[in-house]
Amino acid sequence: MFHPNGLARAAIRFKPSSFVGTFVALLMMAAIVSACGIMLESGIRASAPPQRYANAPVVIEADQTSHLMVGSDEGRYDAGAEVPDRAWLDHALVKKTAAVDGVAAAIADVSYPVRPAGDGGDGGSPLTAYGWGSTAFTGTELTSGSAPRAGEAVLGGGARIGDRIALETPGGKREFTVSGLTGGAGAVWFTDAEAVALSGHPGKIDAIAVLTEPGTATGTVKDRLTEVLGSGHDKPKARTGDARAVIEDSGITMAKETLGGIGGSFGGIAAMVAVFTAAGTVALSVGLRRREFALLRAIGATPRQVRRSIATEALLVAPLAGALGCVPGAALAVWWFGQLEEKGAIPEAVDLTVSWLPPAVAVGAALVTALFAGFMAARKPSRIKPGQALADASVEPVGFGWIRTPLGVAAVIGGLVLSGVAAETGGDDAANAALGVVMLFMLAVALLGPLVARACAELFGLPLRAAGAAASLAVANSRTNARRLASAITPIVLAMAFSSVLLFLQTSTDRVTERQQRDGITADHVVTGRDGLLPLDAAERASRTPGVSAAVSLLRTSVLVKSEGVEDMMVYASAQGIGGRAADLPKVQNLDVREGSLKGLAPGKVAIDAALAKSAEVSVGERLGFRLPDGKKSSAEVIALYGRGLGLAQVTLPEQSLAGHVTAPYPGDLLVRADREAAESLNALGTVHDRDGFAATRSLDREIGAWANTVMAAILGGFAAVAAANTLVMTVLDRRRELGMLRLIGSTRRQVMGMIRWEALLVTVAGVVLGTAIALATLIPMTKGMTGEAPYIPPVLYGSLVAATLGLGLVATGLPARAALR
Repeated sequence: MFHPNGLARAAIRFKPSSFVGTFVALLMMAAIVSACGIMLESGIRASAPPQRYANAPVVIEADQTSHLMVGSDEGRYDAGAEVPDRAWLDHALVKKTAAVDGVAAAIADVSYPVRPAGDGGDGGSPLTAYGWGSTAFTGTELTSGSAPRAGEAVLGGGARIGDRIALETPGGKREFTVSGLTGGAGAVWFTDAEAVALSGHPGKIDAIAVLTEPGTATGTVKDRLTEVLGSGHDKPKARTGDARAVIEDSGITMAKETLGGIGGSFGGIAAMVAVFTAAGTVALSVGLRRREFALLRAIGATPRQVRRSIATEALLVAPLAGALGCVPGAALAVWWFGQLEEKGAIPEAVDLTVSWLPPAVAVGAALVTALFAGFMAARKPSRIKPGQALADASVEPVGFGWIRTPLGVAAVIGGLVLSGVAAETGGDDAANAALGVVMLFMLAVALLGPLVARACAELFGLPLRAAGAAASLAVANSRTNARRLASAITPIVLAMAFSSVLLFLQTSTDRVTERQQRDGITADHVVTGRDGLLPLDAAERASRTPGVSAAVSLLRTSVLVKSEGVEDMMVYASAQGIGGRAADLPKVQNLDVREGSLKGLAPGKVAIDAALAKSAEVSVGERLGFRLPDGKKSSAEVIALYGRGLGLAQVTLPEQSLAGHVTAPYPGDLLVRADREAAESLNALGTVHDRDGFAATRSLDREIGAWANTVMAAILGGFAAVAAANTLVMTVLDRRRELGMLRLIGSTRRQVMGMIRWEALLVTVAGVVLGTAIALATLIPMTKGMTGEAPYIPPVLYGSLVAATLGLGLVATGLPARAALR
């Protein structure tokens, strides 16, 4: 256990400027770590009180994970994923549940959208259908009329008892007599038998609501049900408490994934960058004081005393910096969470969780980082012989580090190898490998910093030598003080690399997606449902409209496909179910078929995106194994490979192949080849767009992704920018003696400031070039694997990043230099 000593307290008291940079770096690190920790904890604990199932103590649902066991023996693991839509239970399980001791009633529950079927086509807003038995736990009561019998329905309003209504259900169009009314709106109730039969997946139900007998503990009933249902990973699950809310609102699961991705995946990278940068700042702070440590060694201080002094300084600075950093960290988390909630990525019922754990981790990380970096930086000055201490401290050490250099070379080789792997793979594998590329190259820059800085000084210094005495002096200074230059270059490289990767990945995918959508939609008109749902027979109705030569409806969903890349895993693939005549598809949609043909598209056949085919390792004529939206295993023969999967859909199959496997089997879009007069007739089905208008509306779906990438780029880039400015200020303020000596030997104030500006220009240009090179080494294989094209870098956006970096370097060196020259 280290104890504060007078030497450490005196160092902080009489030379506070030496510790300001360290304090700022640790504070920023704690802010990043605490913010991401709060988001991660909120994702782990994301929950909401149940609404629909509030009066059902136990609710049973099917396992919502599509499992994929890979590996063997001890290395076997589950590489599955959540089903894209919903997995259902067998209706026969209701009787089995009702027989369990302590169960008073077991109620089959289903819910799905139905459409009022008007004579003209679009009959009104969709309703949600339920079985009347669910009113036993929802508390819904009749305001008039009676409960439904076969062929009858209860409505929430908008009708009179005895009216005949036509409804389009997943099981087909049916007419019902209104038997009763309730106080609610937007819902319809059938008999339990008809609700299950018309769901589109007869014999399957969403969940079983369990009512317990009076005096029976909920936990006891749950344990008995689990024993009856089984406890395997693919067995039905009995839920109690807030876990019931996940069954009724899939948005909670989405919130868990979103917050977990931000706090876990991005948070891990951000925390690593923060710790990495803060450690560099602490090491720089210790390195800049090597003359002080040399003097201590010369007057008899032992290595242990020097190390103890550094450790005590960390104990005095790090906890306070970490604690204060948690305040802006919490504010960032609150703002971030609020924005996600406002954009619909998180349900309003989910709350931000703020506990003591993330701040404690942040403070601990700040302390450990300061201790470790300080010890490593003080290792050499504390071990040097007292007689050599002052001599060695007066000149920066030159040569190779026998530990850092081999590790840095290994990181470069690893980055090159992983870049090649990313270029050879596709999709998620390319993205995952490319993230490793940027991290390895950043590690290489940090480890080989002095060598890289010396090389940059030599290379970029060549044209500066002709720019006058101030520029020549800047080159000589940079070459002589390579370690100091490396400390300034590294955070600039980091800011440029990470910001460029996040921003230009988004611009690259957006550009390709928009172009594929624009070129892929060849229909004259696109009809979309006013509430997102079109009639089941929309294509058939449109084809009967005068002036329409081709009509194809699209049911949009997702499927799971096994990736055979670097790591076996289930990946989500966007899918479109084709309704109408398959022969009409090429007339309204150009998928850019590269192999095979779409003519044979039928049940048991599928066409897929070429990048997905590469990831799944299938080709034309082979069978693609995949999981349907409800998680059921399926396979189909691949009849075509195409190139516009990113903008249109990665999997194309007949809508019949999706029947019974989606909750809402209604198409969302209708592509029509027709003359202008026919567009007015199509208004009866939904909202009619031309091609350009449809592409513009679909681009709104990518706003959340673009916003998320921009925020992450701002957080990482902003942190790295502050770290870079902090480092530059520290290095300039440490050179007061040097700048004063230049003035004493006759240099004018203008010449000294000119030297500082040329040094700042050299540092920032070197950082921009290296950061851009790392970003390109990451982006090229990543975008090649994800889009099949080179990255798109908007000149204005890139120019803004470069200008901001140059401005940052000039301001962060000019202001402290002016202060030092007073």
